[in-house]
Amino acid sequence: MAELRVFPLACAVQNYAWGKLGQDSEVAKLLASSDPMAQIEADKPYAELWMGTHPKGDAVILDNRIPQKTLGQWIADNPGCLGSKVKEAFQGRLPFLFKVLSVNSALSIQAHPTKELAEKLHAQYPEHYPDANHKPEMAIALTPFEGLCGFRLVEEIVAFLQNVPEFRALIGNVAAEQLERSVGDDPRGVSAALRICFTRMMKSEKKVFVDQLNMLVKRITQEAASGKDTTSSCGELLLKLHSQYPGDIGCFAIYFLNLMKLQPGECMYLGANEPHAYLYGDCIECMACSDNTVRAGLTPKFIDVLTLCEMLNYTPAPRSSKLLVPIQNPLDPFIYLYDPPIPDFSVMRIEIPSSVKLYLVSAIDSASILLVVQGSATGTSTAAASEMGLVPGSVVFISANESISLHLSTAAGMLLFRACCLL
Repeated sequence: MAELRVFPLACAVQNYAWGKLGQDSEVAKLLASSDPMAQIEADKPYAELWMGTHPKGDAVILDNRIPQKTLGQWIADNPGCLGSKVKEAFQGRLPFLFKVLSVNSALSIQAHPTKELAEKLHAQYPEHYPDANHKPEMAIALTPFEGLCGFRLVEEIVAFLQNVPEFRALIGNVAAEQLERSVGDDPRGVSAALRICFTRMMKSEKKVFVDQLNMLVKRITQEAASGKDTTSSCGELLLKLHSQYPGDIGCFAIYFLNLMKLQPGECMYLGANEPHAYLYGDCIECMACSDNTVRAGLTPKFIDVLTLCEMLNYTPAPRSSKLLVPIQNPLDPFIYLYDPPIPDFSVMRIEIPSSVKLYLVSAIDSASILLVVQGSATGTSTAAASEMGLVPGSVVFISANESISLHLSTAAGMLLFRACCLL
């Protein structure tokens, strides 16, 4: 069935414990909207919607002319659908995994290795690093979204060392003073001092950091109860993380990492060796297709502190530098392109206003996956050979160099996201 090049997908939902529950979850809302048979359970977490060919959640093609076939199987049989450049660059595989995430409690303090380090870790520890690929990723907020990303400006870290005595005790005076002296120094000196401080914290003995954390939690709780402002200790976030992961070293990471508060449409890019964690909210995520994550806190999973401390990018930077600003398409003002500095993926946000009743999702030289977030339409394409009813939660695979005409059936316009590979 090589001639059928545009088709809807049924996508895997992951019910990880950190996900938002029931109808609070954007993932659950999209699932319920697109599948009338879906039963959303109020006390069940709906954490991730996976759109792609990952073996742990390969999408199923919803077209009876392609019976019982997954998207991964179909692409393997029809690699030309990827586009000639993508097919050659990524050995006939779809290079990205597209997701919706609904985060209720924090995901682990983590970083993703470079391709070179991923190959090395996979060869040495395949049980913990299951493939040889890198895993850059980006998160585009659907609702107000919070996360941690990259090392704060050194002046901010020094302020915490001076305002949070428990944090300073954990780092130790010698390392803390070295970081304080490095302010205004050359970047290499700052990075070296920062590496020492972070590594000392991550390698501290469990009893030591648990004692300091308990003292900090007790102090902030008392200060908050008496009406004192705890902003200088990041008190509210500290108590929230400690309630989710009591006694976890990751609670102290908030004093090192930028707190990102994204509004809908804002995006943060997480390159290789960038320490980060998602804290709360709903987002669109796109990532290279890999499972390689090096974790160091806020998780019950395998922790690899040594590798993490060795690999991290210790360059302090303002939170604004972690934002990936979308570029409006000069030929189509409804398209905003999020184009990270890696070849594996890009994402388009398509906002169609209510005044438009017919819209063409243009052909590009890459396979793409289209997700409807808001609004409804009938989609037609010569390559689909039939009409598709599109509602929030609908997911469509579009082969390279194919287009879809959308006949809008909503008064409020549409919001779509399209993942692709623009080589």
